[in-house]
Amino acid sequence: MLPTEKRLRRREDFAAAVRRGRRAGRPLLVVHYRSGLASGETDPHAPGESAPPARAGFVVSKAVGGAVVRNLVKRRLRHLMRDRLDHFPAGSLVVVRALPGAGEAGHDQLARDLDTAVRRLLGGVPR
Repeated sequence: MLPTEKRLRRREDFAAAVRRGRRAGRPLLVVHYRSGLASGETDPHAPGESAPPARAGFVVSKAVGGAVVRNLVKRRLRHLMRDRLDHFPAGSLVVVRALPGAGEAGHDQLARDLDTAVRRLLGGVPR
């Protein structure tokens, strides 16, 4: 399970990652990423406090499947992101959006697509 302090909850955080961040698409999912603080923004934390951890949120629409399938996909993605979230810089916002094929995909296929997308975002692998 992904700890509460590492989850995106607010609509503004999702919007910031999706609208102002970078993205990497794969057949089963799209990962949106916004690094810590963009230029011109002020640090919301008082001096002496540690930076907030990287946080992740998940979007699984009805196009993926029924409620049972959507919840299964969310649980799998949360489990997969738990180990990969430490690769992102502190303060990063990550949104994983499942595409319709994710409902029929297995755990290994989701992991492969997620790894490729994360590598592309963090490593600068060309498209």
